[in-house]
Amino acid sequence: MTSMEIEIDYTKSAHENAGDYYNRAKRLLQKREGAMRAIKDLEKALTEAEKKAAQREERKVINTKREWYESFHWFRTSEEMLAIGGRDAQQNELINSRYFTDADLFFHADIFGASVCILKDGAKAGGRSREETAHFAACYSSAWKGGHGTVDVYAMRREQVSKSTGKGSLGTGSFLLKGEREWHRNIPLKLVFFMKEGVMNVAPGITAERIGMEGPRAEVSQGDKKKSDAAKQVAGIIGCQDLDYIMRQLPPDGGFNVSKGG
Repeated sequence: MTSMEIEIDYTKSAHENAGDYYNRAKRLLQKREGAMRAIKDLEKALTEAEKKAAQREERKVINTKREWYESFHWFRTSEEMLAIGGRDAQQNELINSRYFTDADLFFHADIFGASVCILKDGAKAGGRSREETAHFAACYSSAWKGGHGTVDVYAMRREQVSKSTGKGSLGTGSFLLKGEREWHRNIPLKLVFFMKEGVMNVAPGITAERIGMEGPRAEVSQGDKKKSDAAKQVAGIIGCQDLDYIMRQLPPDGGFNVSKGG
């Protein structure tokens, strides 16, 4: 049998000594419970830190696997055709000189200041992909900043778009257009952001209506939010924390409204 020593204060009664031991045990129990809560809080904080670290590593992996077209505005139509658009005048020039081939179609909003958009293999595209690319081109034009509810967009072939005139070459972002244009009238301005296989995707609203999407989507239209605030809201809805990439895929100027789509 194990013996246990107990200190007794002889100046107190047995009842008072028992009360002292009871209070001491109660304080020790409270300290133990507090320590257990602190351990649980620490474990939770460590789990969250590990989760965030894993997400950062995952984003690094995604960033290293980006395709060439992800440096531009881009989307895939409901028929899985690739469309790209320039984010500034220099990218417009690059798209025209390097990526615009005879098999493609050139799209541009009928307004001063707009992205050059190319539908790859667009010369053989059906009406759906052409219509969706027109919506894409409308969103990345100065119509967004100007608050226009809609804008007209035209499409042309490679042989109709040139940089040279009889008097020399045109300046950066300017093109000589010749011949009949394929018109898409009164195009509304709306974009949808969503995640697909770990990559953030952007599509015009009309495309989003035609394709099935898993998970939440952020619908972006004209409004009064700042670009940075809109990007944060998009990130919160779709679960992509790469704010810089989201910012690059938003229209360059103007105000924004963001809502969660079904």
